[in-house]
Amino acid sequence: MSSSRSLRSAAKALVAATLAAAGPCDIYAADGAPCVAAHSTTRALYNSFNSALYQLTRNSDGATTDIFPLTTGGVANAAAHDSFCNGATCLFSIIYDQSGRGNHLTRAPPGGAASGPNPGGYDDIAAPLGAPVTLNGNKAYGVFVSPGTGYRNNEASGTATGDEPQGMYAVIDGTHYNDGCCFDYGNAETSSHDTGNGHMEAISFGNIDVWGSGSGDGPWIMADLENGLFTGENVKYNGNDPTITDRFVTAVVKGEPSHWAIRGGNATSGDLSTFYDGVRPDANGYNPMSKEGAIILGIGGDNSIGAQGTFYEGVMTSGYPSDSADDLVQANVVAAGYAIGALSTGDKPSVGSSVTVRATTPGYTNRFLAHNGSVVNTQILTSSSSSADRAAGTWIVRSGLANDQCFSFESSDTPGSFIRHSGFKLLLNANDGSKLFHEDATFCTQPGLNGQGSSVRSWSYPARYFRHYYNVGYAASQGGPNDFDNAASYANDVSWIVSNSF
Repeated sequence: MSSSRSLRSAAKALVAATLAAAGPCDIYAADGAPCVAAHSTTRALYNSFNSALYQLTRNSDGATTDIFPLTTGGVANAAAHDSFCNGATCLFSIIYDQSGRGNHLTRAPPGGAASGPNPGGYDDIAAPLGAPVTLNGNKAYGVFVSPGTGYRNNEASGTATGDEPQGMYAVIDGTHYNDGCCFDYGNAETSSHDTGNGHMEAISFGNIDVWGSGSGDGPWIMADLENGLFTGENVKYNGNDPTITDRFVTAVVKGEPSHWAIRGGNATSGDLSTFYDGVRPDANGYNPMSKEGAIILGIGGDNSIGAQGTFYEGVMTSGYPSDSADDLVQANVVAAGYAIGALSTGDKPSVGSSVTVRATTPGYTNRFLAHNGSVVNTQILTSSSSSADRAAGTWIVRSGLANDQCFSFESSDTPGSFIRHSGFKLLLNANDGSKLFHEDATFCTQPGLNGQGSSVRSWSYPARYFRHYYNVGYAASQGGPNDFDNAASYANDVSWIVSNSF
C-alpha cells in the first residue's frame, strides 16, 4: 500500500503544474482515484465539463429547465436561472452527476426512519434562493437543506461497496447546521433503511452529539458510518476534531480497508488540516465495512430528515485519494472564490423603522398583517382605526435574529415578541433566545412575486413566504401538502406593500 501511495505521489509531482487549471475531478483522476459521482449547483468540477449542472422546476406551472455552465468548466449560468424563475418560486429537482455515470440526485423516497413531508412520504427539495453565493464575482446558488429536505440515488453506478476504498469532499456552509440527524453527503444504503453498522460512509456536519463529537460545542465534520457519527477511533469523542464555523467549509472523509481519515478547512483560504487519520472505530461492524453504494444528500441513510445545512459542491471517488490530491483540490476550491451572495433584494425595509404590511390581493387591499394575541392574521385597518388596532398592525424592523442579511419583525405593542413560524403558521411569540426561535423569526425580502411591493420569505424554509389565507398568516409554499399551500392566487397572496403608514 505504501509503495502504491509513493508512486501516486511521484506522479502527482510530475503533473502538478498541468493541473493548475484543472477541476477537482481532474485532480483526483490524475491521482488514481477518479470521481464516480460529482455534484455541484455552482460550477463544473471537470475542466472540460459543459453539460447541465442541475434542473429547476418552477412551482407556478411545473415547467422545468436545465442550467449549464456559462463556459466550459465554468460557473453556473445564474442569468438563465433567474430569468426562468422570475415571478415564481423554483426548486432544484435534479442535481446532475458530472462524472458521466448518471449518478444524478433527485427527491429522496421514504425510508426506515421517517417519511418525508410530501404525499407518498417523499422528501422536500431545495429552494435556490436560500443559498445565493458568488464565485469570483459570478452569481450562483447552493442547495439550502431545511429539515424535511433530501436527495438520493439508490441505484448509483461505480460507487464503493463492501470494504472498497473511496474518498469524498464537500463544500458546505459552516454556519447553517443544527443538532438533528443527519446532514450527510456520501455513501449509504440502497434500501433507504438502516441495515447495520458499517453500511454507510458519508460526510456529516452538525452539532448533534448523540453518538459522538469533537472538541467544543460544534459543529464538527464527522463520518456517518451508520448507527454512529464518528470523529475518530474512539466511538464517542475525538478532541482533535475541532468545532469549525467558517462560512465556507471544505470537508473530507475517506476510507479504505482498516483505515480512514477526516480532513477539513476554510474553503476560502488556507490549507486542509487532518483531524483524524487512523484505524476504523473501535466497535463491531466497522472493520471491515459493508458499504452499499447509494448516494445521499441532506439526510441520513435511513432517511432521517431532521437536519439542516447547505451544500455547494462535492464528489465521491473510486479509490483512496492521497492527501496531496486533497490539498490540490482544496487549492482549487479556494481559487474558485466563494463569497456570500445577497439574501434580501428589492426594496428592503430600514432596520429600526416602524412599518405596516398591506396585502395586494385584489379585493383584500385594505387588509394589513396584524396580530390578535399570538395569532398573526390580516385585519382591515385605516388611519382612523383605534390606536390599539393600529399598534397591532405595526411592526418594528430588526436585523434578522439568525442572519443579519435578513429581517425580524418585532411587535409594536408587545415589545420582545416577534413574528415567527411554527408548523408553518405565523405566530407572535416572545423571543426565548434559542437558536430555533431566531431561525423561525428571520425573514428575507425580494421583489413581490406579482410585481407589486415585496414578498417576504422564511430564512430557514426559503420556499415558504408570508401568505394570507382566509385572513390567517402562514409561511406557505407555492403548492404543497397543506391547504394554505394552495397554488391559486399564490403570487398575489404573498406580495405585500411594506410602508411606514396606514
